[in-house]
Amino acid sequence: MFENLQDRLGSILNGLTGRGALSESDVSAALREVRRALLEADVALDVVRAFTDRVREKAVGAEILKSIKPGQMVVKIVHDELIEMLGGEGVGVDLHAAAPVVIMMVGLQGSGKTTTSAKIAKRLTDREKKKVLMASLDTRRPAAQEQLRQLGVQTNVDTLPVIAGQSPTDIAARAVQAARLGGHDVVILDTAGRTHIDEPLMVEMADIKKKSNPHEILLVADSLTGQDAVNLARNFDERVGITGLVLTRMDGDGRGGAALSMRAVTGKPIKLIGVGERMGELEEFHPRRIADRILGMGDIVSLVERAAENIDAEKAAAMAAKMAKGKFDLNDLADQLRQMQKMGGMGGIMSMMPGMAGMKDKMASAGLNDSLFGRQLAIIGSMTKAERANPDMLKHSRKKRIAAGSGTDASDINKLLKMHRQMADMMKMMGGKGKGGMMKQMMGGLAGKMGLGGGMGGMPDLSNIDPKQLEALQKQAEAAGLGKPGGGMPGLGGGGLPGLGGAKLPGLGGGFPGLPGLPKKK
Repeated sequence: MFENLQDRLGSILNGLTGRGALSESDVSAALREVRRALLEADVALDVVRAFTDRVREKAVGAEILKSIKPGQMVVKIVHDELIEMLGGEGVGVDLHAAAPVVIMMVGLQGSGKTTTSAKIAKRLTDREKKKVLMASLDTRRPAAQEQLRQLGVQTNVDTLPVIAGQSPTDIAARAVQAARLGGHDVVILDTAGRTHIDEPLMVEMADIKKKSNPHEILLVADSLTGQDAVNLARNFDERVGITGLVLTRMDGDGRGGAALSMRAVTGKPIKLIGVGERMGELEEFHPRRIADRILGMGDIVSLVERAAENIDAEKAAAMAAKMAKGKFDLNDLADQLRQMQKMGGMGGIMSMMPGMAGMKDKMASAGLNDSLFGRQLAIIGSMTKAERANPDMLKHSRKKRIAAGSGTDASDINKLLKMHRQMADMMKMMGGKGKGGMMKQMMGGLAGKMGLGGGMGGMPDLSNIDPKQLEALQKQAEAAGLGKPGGGMPGLGGGGLPGLGGAKLPGLGGGFPGLPGLPKKK
């Protein structure tokens, strides 16, 4: 969502960091461009004015102008003010209340309330080990209650049985009572929405609030609606009193202005963001991490968390053992491709790695995008079990059959086999070496194939680090200027990428599938 803004701010701030000294006119010119970029991203005008005024006030002081690297100092100020605009510290859903904790979901129709209710229920069940009850209070939209019931079955979360003819307030009271009697820790009330804000809707919300006494009232807003979402938040807060915001469709191609404006305009924290359609694709909103992504500094912490959620630890250990023996067949390659897809694909991973924003464009121009994964998996899926285990047996007639079955051609199959051969050769070369050394050399070799060359420094091996130390590590990287816009990518060559409990990150540690085909630097 923030790609356009990231590109604009990156180029503006990169122009500052390249200069030895800055005058007040330099800062003012840059801030004019920043202001224009934020307005084009649909950030509210008063929020943009306040933001640029604060940056200017801090950036034109004598202390800054006399610093060794004033441009980098301005980047830091912009980064810090972005964090402040987004809310400072992240705030999660508050469950510190007497059970059952009532969470009331409000918003307009079509914003994703019902799906988000199920996502939150699944998150609380899986992560917090809470017993959750969901109840649909939407008696107007056809099949709304049945939709929530089906989502409950899908996520293995209890839902309140439907009694025809009950009013929303009666359903709310029954849900709280049922949760109390059933020993549930949390009850989520999925209220009705309208296509617009009207008086009957607000009266109904107020009645439900009075009847159920919710501890959290979360407004679900579609991030693609821009400034209308900000007005929506303000209206709901005035009439019902919301405690936080949930932004859906953050994986869309909107301009991101609503996300940047809502915290500043309403004063209410953004607690969660929906980053995909699947039930597990809901993340906590961390202002610092979002600011890092916008300024191209990456987000290693979120990358590690996403890996922990999506990667099977047993499979990772088995893969590491196989790699240590120098074995790597097409089944292993397919597993790595699927793991990459689960983690958001090549683009999703690149967006979280410091300094890699520019690489995404190079990869796209070379034809290396997420659709490549689908083609490669289709090719591997069209092979027999024996062919996947022993790619050397693939001769012309077999390739012809596989191409027909996968909807590809012989050249696609040859590219896949060449990539597999390169990766398998790497495994054999590293067979017998320690896992740490194997991973270091593999990533160094990958960097060479990507045309990045050596001597890029080294990303620390995070495989055994305490997760709580990751935030501090990211801050140290910022202080060292590693993730600054246009600053290049710190460290594939010097160590392992973040991993899980001693195992390096599958799909990354084993080399980016598809990347060996990138053209080398001449």
